[in-house]
Amino acid sequence: MALTDTEIRKSAPRETLYKLFDGGGMFLEVRPNGARYWRLKYRYAGKEKLLALGVYPGVTLKEAREKREAAKKKLAAGVDPGEARKAEKRTQFTNAENSFEAVAREWHAKFSGDLSESHAIRNLRRLELHVFPYIGKRPTMELDAPSILDVLQRIERKGTLETAHRVRSLIGQVMRYAVVTSRALRDPSADLRGAIPPAPTRHHAAITKPEPLADFLREIYGYTGTPTVSAALKLAPLVFQRPGELRLAEWTEFDFDDRLWTVPASRMKRRKDGKQFGPDHLVPLSTQAISILRDLKLLTGQGRYVFPSMRGKARPMSDMAIGAAFRRMGIDSSTATPHGWRATARTLAVEKLGIRDEIVEMQLSHEVRDTHGRAYNRTEWLNERHELMQRWSDYLDGLRITP
Repeated sequence: MALTDTEIRKSAPRETLYKLFDGGGMFLEVRPNGARYWRLKYRYAGKEKLLALGVYPGVTLKEAREKREAAKKKLAAGVDPGEARKAEKRTQFTNAENSFEAVAREWHAKFSGDLSESHAIRNLRRLELHVFPYIGKRPTMELDAPSILDVLQRIERKGTLETAHRVRSLIGQVMRYAVVTSRALRDPSADLRGAIPPAPTRHHAAITKPEPLADFLREIYGYTGTPTVSAALKLAPLVFQRPGELRLAEWTEFDFDDRLWTVPASRMKRRKDGKQFGPDHLVPLSTQAISILRDLKLLTGQGRYVFPSMRGKARPMSDMAIGAAFRRMGIDSSTATPHGWRATARTLAVEKLGIRDEIVEMQLSHEVRDTHGRAYNRTEWLNERHELMQRWSDYLDGLRITP
């Protein structure tokens, strides 16, 4: 006789395991601990076998019967349902191991060591927000260009074209890693070049007029935050370097006698075909810059970093610290950004001090070529660059002090 829902609900555990049969080889196994398991007894190739159909009440009587009928159809087709179940589980496991999300997280863990902590976090966050929810569970071997395009167009519809391009680049890096680890045949994102409109060019906001610059410098010198952040704010306008290069500076890179800061090539944004190239970058230091550094060394000179984190000397200052200081001073990002000092120096050093373009460009660590197209050695014009940095520091002092 077939089972009923009422009979199953009333089935109470006994001292020993017992079975309630439903017919067609299916039964409910009731265990002493109260757990109830659906089972199907069948024969294949002359051998008696047992197939698990689920746990009651998670799998209802109706659902168990549907699974029984599905198993019988496999038997009728000459397929062992138990072996078919094992094969499905192996496929699911393989797909999970080779899913885009699994490969992406493996790639991120392996190749983020050369990036700043914040950059690595942003990359993973972009994948988690924009990619994993849509193609994260798909095996990399099955991904195609239309699937990736759908992901990018979702971002495009939000109006964030720059993010769409960055996400396409990340997907491409993950897929190329999948190729070299034999989990994909090719990178389909390469087919999508030009599929998303170009992002509008964005420039870091910068102050390029003397009057507002003077006011800004006075704000900096009146800042009442921590000594480390205060020193970073004062030094940033004097060195022409990116915020990341400054906050990651180490004391071993500074030579006060020769008035030089040597920024390692590994920290400079000079890459080609994904590889670092070029020599270390030399930054001549003005007397004002050295004075700021000497004072700071009394506070942080025992550690590795010139600008250590508030959370511990073993870590550099957060990349958010300077931006947060700007906000505390009431400096809106549309007016100026920490990165904007480079544009400020590039504009005013040429316009107000009459410094040659190529000298300023070299100090900004941009590649400078002569009339024959040859790149100048970055150690050249060091005397001129020393003069530039001192004149620039004197110019800023004059703006700040003059009422």
